[in-house]
Amino acid sequence: MSLADLPRVGLARVLSVEGEDAVSQRLRELGFTAGTEVDYVRRAPFGGPLVVQLRGYQLALRPAEARRIRIETTVGGRV
Repeated sequence: MSLADLPRVGLARVLSVEGEDAVSQRLRELGFTAGTEVDYVRRAPFGGPLVVQLRGYQLALRPAEARRIRIETTVGGRV
């Protein structure tokens, strides 16, 4: 499952970031590394950016960027 598919009320753990290009590298630099917990904040309407919280800050990602981030969802708030 990708971060773009994160449910509205969802907490997830990053498994990996796909790709080795500049965008994928930047996502890793921003903190999307294996084991990082990511929490859904909001999604802009009409297919706009997804806002998530990780490592104590919020970040907006385009859907194409969010699809590069592989996650596992949690059950009952636990990863």
